[in-house]
Amino acid sequence: MNHSIILGNVGNFSDRYMGCSYQRDYSIHEMFDRVRSVKGVTGVELVSNWQITAKNCKEVKAEMERTGLKLVSIIPDHFGIKVYGKGAFTSKDPKVRAKAVEDTKEMMDIAHELGGNLVSLWPGQDGYDYHFQGDYIEERGWFEEGVKQCCQYRRDVNVSIEYKPKEPRNFSYPANVTGTLLMIDHMGEKNLGVTIDYGHGAVAGENLAESVALCKMYGDKLLHVHMNDNYGHWDDDMITASIHTIPFIEFFYWLKKTGYSHYISTDQYPYREDGRDACNESVRWFDILEGIADKIDEKRMKEIWKTGNACEVSAMLRDVMFGDKTE
Repeated sequence: MNHSIILGNVGNFSDRYMGCSYQRDYSIHEMFDRVRSVKGVTGVELVSNWQITAKNCKEVKAEMERTGLKLVSIIPDHFGIKVYGKGAFTSKDPKVRAKAVEDTKEMMDIAHELGGNLVSLWPGQDGYDYHFQGDYIEERGWFEEGVKQCCQYRRDVNVSIEYKPKEPRNFSYPANVTGTLLMIDHMGEKNLGVTIDYGHGAVAGENLAESVALCKMYGDKLLHVHMNDNYGHWDDDMITASIHTIPFIEFFYWLKKTGYSHYISTDQYPYREDGRDACNESVRWFDILEGIADKIDEKRMKEIWKTGNACEVSAMLRDVMFGDKTE
């Protein structure tokens, strides 16, 4: 599978407690070098305003050519600027909703210019905090209307929706894989799909392997994957497989089984760790997890599915993980 890193993952981080940040700042040039230094990574993902704008497009293009990294996706910044503080596609102000569409279209143009074909939408500020605060039907309609306009703007650039149950809003639009697939089906745009963020799905209580299967079953709509880990209570964006090892094996197995051929990106916030080293650890786990998934025998798996015998599942995992064939 193809591996990539969100450029900011190897940079500096701050949170609401350490506003002065945890690391030192890195230039665009330094961050590209840090991504390139991770073995097996061939792609890079950018966030608008953070790393890519219309003004620095030529500089970023030169860095991509220098490092040989492919543009995997651009994430429009619908979550980190004040104008979108109360929503982007679902803002109650029609002028703000229109701006969200235009900003996305601009990033679609830039993605094409940089050799990419994907814009991944994380609508972080689209949602609500209190009961009775919004009209769920109308606001979801606004969301669909805005996304449809983006899809219809350029058919040569795909649009992918990254769902999340909460944060920064207490309730987010959309919140889970099934709700996202329903929206996508309702919109009916061929260049529209899903970005699965493992941590978002974990917080939503999903089995992410099943989420991959659902995306395949209902339109083959999985266009992008973000990898990280957490304890299930919050989107901690930790090193991949540092917590959910066996669920990750099944996740990679189903990526393989469903023929997923797009990129897998790190999406981490290693506040206290070196960002480059934390991303490297995730990518190394990608390799390990893919290798374990490759060891799973399809014939054996089908026999297990016939009975659903959990003891046989356990024996199979001991075998592929540790080479233990003891019965």
